[in-house]
Amino acid sequence: MGHPASFRGDSTAAVAAIGETRPDIVLLDVGISGDDVAVTVQRIRAASPKTKTMILSMHDGGALVQRLLGLGVQGYLHKSVSRLGLLAAIRGRQLNDSHIVVSVSPGSLVASREGIVALSEREREVLQLVAHAMSNALIASRLGLTEATVKRHLRNVFAKFSAVSALTRVAP
Repeated sequence: MGHPASFRGDSTAAVAAIGETRPDIVLLDVGISGDDVAVTVQRIRAASPKTKTMILSMHDGGALVQRLLGLGVQGYLHKSVSRLGLLAAIRGRQLNDSHIVVSVSPGSLVASREGIVALSEREREVLQLVAHAMSNALIASRLGLTEATVKRHLRNVFAKFSAVSALTRVAP
């Protein structure tokens, strides 16, 4: 694993620093000055192809999330994610290449640019608890469900939004 580093400046400076240091993971603010974040992601991939890019944003609209995931980012985290959730997401990316980390507010999943997606009350409850970085087992216990039922609700939500996965959990 590479050493943690922090870069200040615009997207051009960040891409140059990433190209020189080739970090394992980059946590990129969607509002970085300079190029549009999508252009910055593409430039990061060209400068350091093995670097995993995770986006940190106050915006969690479905179109933006889909656009960036389509460009190959391995994670999209809403800035409301807890410190533990952020750490779990970063550690999860280091350990598992088969999942994409997505953490958005439950409200952003209800409406999309293509139209309204209907979630059941139970699906909303499960999503709200996922947004608080709760494990499936803890969600099941809190809602009086089996863990398999929680997983079924999450699969249903993912199917409704063509999502790949939720936040990956790794013990600190």
